[in-house]
Amino acid sequence: MNRYQGTPNFRRLADGQYFLPGFIDLHVHAPQWAQSGTALDIPLYDWLNTYTFPLESKFSDLDFAKKVYDDVVSALLANGTTTALYFATVHKEASLLLAEICATKGQRGLVGKVVMDDPQQNPEYYRDADTRTALLDTKEFIIAVQKLAKSTKQGVYPVVTPRFIPSCTNEALKGLGELADKYDAYIQSHCSESDWEHGYVQDRFHKNDAFALHGFGLFCDKSIMAHCNFLNDQDADLFAKTGTAIAHCPISNAYFANSVIPIAHLHGKGVEIGLGSDISGGFSPSLYDNIRQAVISSRMLEDGVNTSLPANERGVPGSRITIHEAFYLATAGGGESLSLPIGRIQENYAWDVQIIDTKLPSAKLPIFNEDENLDDVFQKMMYLVRPEHIREVWVQGEKVHLRQE
Repeated sequence: MNRYQGTPNFRRLADGQYFLPGFIDLHVHAPQWAQSGTALDIPLYDWLNTYTFPLESKFSDLDFAKKVYDDVVSALLANGTTTALYFATVHKEASLLLAEICATKGQRGLVGKVVMDDPQQNPEYYRDADTRTALLDTKEFIIAVQKLAKSTKQGVYPVVTPRFIPSCTNEALKGLGELADKYDAYIQSHCSESDWEHGYVQDRFHKNDAFALHGFGLFCDKSIMAHCNFLNDQDADLFAKTGTAIAHCPISNAYFANSVIPIAHLHGKGVEIGLGSDISGGFSPSLYDNIRQAVISSRMLEDGVNTSLPANERGVPGSRITIHEAFYLATAGGGESLSLPIGRIQENYAWDVQIIDTKLPSAKLPIFNEDENLDDVFQKMMYLVRPEHIREVWVQGEKVHLRQE
């Protein structure tokens, strides 16, 4: 007797089509979709103040917010991303709108109302009114999203979101840690991203980001920290001990992080790691592109890039990761980072999948042997798939994207 209600839904894939798990993007700035591909050649501090903060301030306009958020959720689904961890803006109403759009479109969304309350560090036109308001808005946002989640099959989740330490007062950081604990909410922020941000925190607290954030109750097994390029071994041990995960953003890091994160070393120390696009510090909404860059960056770290040095002195031995390991970061690694049963095509995991067509007439992958080794086919997909190859996307057993052309 079938234990499922109704008639089972069987699906036979066409020749050359394959299932892959849906991707899990652990770091997306949803409002920045409107500036993707813009001004990536200037320093992070200038990029934020010249482009990003003026753009994010516009999300007080809910009509504008809806236009951008509708599009970014659809774009990520079309790129095979079934779960996304989003930074929104300081605006409570627009942040809730993003969660509602995820719920409606069928994407599993984890959404944070950003906190930026320090008047000395944030522009007057774009920040929380004060610390009390920032914490109250966050509390009300958490309650509203948790209510929305009760009627959302695939799940939506509120995320406590201090933008990063430079944006927040000590009072806000402490209050956000308390809210996360009270409501058992996810936490996200940036951690030791660039020379500037890492140095700022050391000057302010005389310790690295990890220990500063931990001191405010912001490190736990529901915490995901973006970038983390400048972690030392003590920081990494704290990540592993608390269950805090890293969102590795390889494309964005190439532009703004001033370094290559030693992913293999950190994973070897027991740190949970997933992959993030970091729209729009990363220009691409595709985790395929970030999988490729993760491999490339790791090879450059291992081999080194300064040819004025002898070959055996240029790089960091043992740094490279394989395409299979990068794929793990985009799937199972992301699910483990979120402590959710996602990222694998396996019993007791959510049916989150993308259907890849390798024989698409307009973009056929170079597979000429009908009996080609499946691992070779997999590698070709990892390196060559574009959005047009992603024919369907399913989340929690529901079809949420169908490519028509």
